[in-house]
This record gives sequence, structure tokens and C-alpha cells, in this order.
Amino acid sequence: MTHKLLFFIFFFICLSHIKAQVGVTKILPEDSRETIIEKAAMVRPSAKQLAWQELELTTFLHFGINTFTDREWGDGTEDPALFNPTELDAEQWVKACKEGGMKMIILTAKHHDGFCLWPSAFTNHSVKSSPWKDGNGDVVKELAAACKKYDIKLGIYLSPWDRNSKVYGTQAYNDFFINQLTELLTQYGDIAEVWFDGANGEGPNGKKQEYDWQRYYSTIRKLQPNAVIAVIGPDVRWVGTESGYGRDTEWSVVPTSSQEEDAIAAASQQAAGTFRPVLDFMAADIGSREQLYDASGLVWYPSEVDVSIRPGWFYHKNQDKAVKSVDKLMDIYYSSVGKNSVLLLNIPPDTRGLIQDRDVATLKAWNHRIKKTFEHNLASKAIVKSTGIPSNAKVLFDKNIKTAWLATENSTQLELSIVLPKAKTFDRLLLQEQITTGQRVERFKFEAEVNGKWMLICEGTTIGYKRLLRFDPVKAKKTRLTILEARKSPRIAEFGLYKAAVE
Repeated sequence: MTHKLLFFIFFFICLSHIKAQVGVTKILPEDSRETIIEKAAMVRPSAKQLAWQELELTTFLHFGINTFTDREWGDGTEDPALFNPTELDAEQWVKACKEGGMKMIILTAKHHDGFCLWPSAFTNHSVKSSPWKDGNGDVVKELAAACKKYDIKLGIYLSPWDRNSKVYGTQAYNDFFINQLTELLTQYGDIAEVWFDGANGEGPNGKKQEYDWQRYYSTIRKLQPNAVIAVIGPDVRWVGTESGYGRDTEWSVVPTSSQEEDAIAAASQQAAGTFRPVLDFMAADIGSREQLYDASGLVWYPSEVDVSIRPGWFYHKNQDKAVKSVDKLMDIYYSSVGKNSVLLLNIPPDTRGLIQDRDVATLKAWNHRIKKTFEHNLASKAIVKSTGIPSNAKVLFDKNIKTAWLATENSTQLELSIVLPKAKTFDRLLLQEQITTGQRVERFKFEAEVNGKWMLICEGTTIGYKRLLRFDPVKAKKTRLTILEARKSPRIAEFGLYKAAVE
């Protein structure tokens, strides 16, 4: 056998191995612990997951019959005549969200009460039975048009639990749900995210429903192939809390269950992109080495952090003075986007069909604070040296997740010396990994030379898509980032030093 033939055989074996890492990767019984960790380091996001992660900031709009009953959860017996927003303006919603830095809006098209914000052909419990626009209105349509006009993505929340539907708790309900899902996915243009929660209570007949999740997922894949499916879905998971705060150690690569049937399900559903791992979302640790060793497989399953700008999810007049402050939202930003997650911030329209002025002003001020803080990377002109593979320093400052400074292939450590043109004062560190090749960093530290001595400024565990760290102001010219532990040769895509804006 010639050397050239051996080379091509090796090349295609490697290529097939790399391809196997997109989606679900099986762990074989003979895999050593070292092999399992190497496999974990090679799992990477799908194109739709990467596009979703890069949004960073997204909005929830909880709006519906609950807005008019002053409740959080309706029971499905509400009179549609109660729904009558007098000034509904979807463009006002979109402009407020856009000025707040949001890249996508997810609307509660149907909550647990079963009331539909579009004129569904499959129920009368909808806007068509309300006095709003004489029953000719369609909130989803108006929002879709506004999103298109202002170039912001549209997402849909559709509650599987329906406390109004008389067929809930029977097989006929799955047909009903597919019909409503199809309406939403075919009548309003591109949908970027479909959001399911796991609520499963009783319907009018006292029965609970067995949801046909695989059928739901397959319908979405067919009708909106670019949409991610969250949170009870195969693409995006819930972080485990509604506080706005993610884990200090947040892995996007998580284990699939060690149950044999889950391994079989993963193999059969992977091609369709409908495999959803079963996890304890609220566990403190869901992706460490110890969690992976007994798994049947590994999957890229990034976290979404949801929280409301007010105490409740729907609008309540008595919470008008309880809107979170800009300082609180900044803390949430660092603890969600800054901890390898996407933030989903709820902003509920009121009974007029408008977002309150206080909420609008807070969003705008918050986005201004973020932009002001991160508009100028103090390290962008730095001289960079490394223990890794020599590279052009620009790869660390080009805002491109697909370019990176690489460690040598056989090393799980990396030291970057970053020397600024002159001493600068900074109190924020931004790091990003090249997650297009996997999430790898397990532990790092950042130091600066102050008064001739190296000082530890901050340290952390995971980086992932983005890590933001805060510390007391430091004035320094010489700094260094050290990757102390990684699952495979680390690849640092972005490095930034910033001074927080204070207003």
C-alpha cells in the first residue's frame, strides 16, 4: 500500500471522526476516561445553535388573557371578551426591544389557558372571539410584520398544556397541537426559536396529556429547519433557574442518560435533529468530567437564562415600581451572557398593548451601559506572545469566533503574554473560545504586572462562547492569560480588557 493511499485513508477516517462530533456522540463501552474527555472536547454546535448563541440577548413577551385578568396562570375558562387592548402597537414593542439591544422576540402565542393570540382555525378561544378589532385582529401577524420591518428575529412560545381544550388528555390533542403549531410555523414567515416549557397539568376533563414530543420536533424541523427548539427541546436547555443567574461553571457539552433506551433513541433521532437528553436542569453540575464518565453519549446542549424585568411574567399594575434597575440588569448580564449562556429577558406589555415607559427607559439605559463599557477594547493594539502556535495577534481582537490563537496540539495548557502599548486602567476581562471546534477550557487565571510584581487579578473555570469577569480597577501594561487545564488543546478566539461605564 502506497504512502499516498495510507494518507487518504487516514484523512477520511479523521474527517468522519470530526463529523461524528456534530450532534450526539456515542460513548463506546471500551472507551477509556481519556477517550471520553477527548470526545467531549470535539463536540461542537450545529449552525443553528451557533447562530442562536451569537444573539446573546433575546426578549420574552408574556402577553395574553392573563394580562387582562391580572393573573400569572389562567385556567382556560376566561371569557375572550376580556381581551381588548386599546392601543396595541407591535412596532412599539419591537423598537423598545431593539433599543434595549435585543436580537430576537419570543411571543407567548398561547399560554396554559389556551387563549390564542392568532385566529386559530382549531379553537374559538382566541382573538377572533374578542372585541379587539371586532374579532379581526392577529397579534402574531402584527408582531411578525414589525420584526421584519426592524430586522429583529421572531420566536414563538406555544404551551403544550391547554386548560381550555376539551380534547386535552387524549390522542386527538396531539393532532390539535400539531395543527396549531403548523399554523404558527407557516403563516408568519421565518421563526428563529420555538419555546416549549414542561408544564403538564390537567385539562377540562381532568386528564393529563402524553405529549408526542418527537412529532412536535419533527414538524418544526420540516417547517422551520433553521429554528432552534427550546427549552423542552433538542437544541437549547433551561439553565435551571428563573433568577437570571447562570452557573460559574457552565458546560455546553452535557451527557446523555446511561439508560440503554436513551442511547438507542439518540442513534435513531440524531439524523433528524430531534434527540433531547434528559437532565436535571437544576443540578449544580451537569457537565464536569465526573458527569461524563458514565454517560452513553455526549451532546451540545447550551443554556438559556430566563428572567423577567418585573417580579411577574405577565403585566401587573401593582408592579410598575418594581422594574429591575440598570445596575441589576448589568449584574444579570454578567451572570448570564458572561457565563456562556443566552439571556432571555421578559418584558410584558400592559392592558393597553404597550410596554410601559419605565421598562422602555430602563432597557435603553441598560443597553447604553453595555455598549459604553465594551465599545473599546483596551488590548486591541497589544503585542501578543505565546507558548502556543505563533499567530497574528489580530485573531484575538477581530470579533470573529471562527479565528483563534491555538495551543500546540499535544498541549492542554496555554500562556498568552499580552503587552499593551502603555499602561491602562481596566476592570473587565472578556474571553471567548473557538467553540466551532468545541468547548475545552476547564481552568484559567489572569494576571497583571503591578509595581514590578505579577498579581492574580481573577480566575475561572469554563469559558465557552463568552466569559466576562469583573474585578477592582487595575492599571497595568503587562498582562498574561494562562489556561491551566483543558480537555484538549485550547483555542482562544477573543481577548478583551475594558473599563466599566458608570452613569
